[in-house]
Amino acid sequence: MRIDLPLQQLNIIKDTNGIPEKNNQDGISFKDFLNSAIHGVNDLQIESGKLNEALALGQTDNIHQVMIVSEKAEIALQYTMQVRNKILDAYHEIMRMPI
Repeated sequence: MRIDLPLQQLNIIKDTNGIPEKNNQDGISFKDFLNSAIHGVNDLQIESGKLNEALALGQTDNIHQVMIVSEKAEIALQYTMQVRNKILDAYHEIMRMPI
């Protein structure tokens, strides 16, 4: 089984001064990257809910598929929460810096 993480390669190029600069033609913005990752997690949660409901109603008897999708959704949600926590920690650290 393959689990796809919400990671995509961000295209970054260097300008003549050596400062990284985002390539707007080929790359995606950070906002779009986060939105697509969150929508992916939401889709996994919705799929898990539908399969759990189908199992409860007796429409499916494939408990293995239900458990795999449920675990996939749980791991994706835990991963998203950890990323959110790291972003909040970084924000709080920046706010504590003296000017």
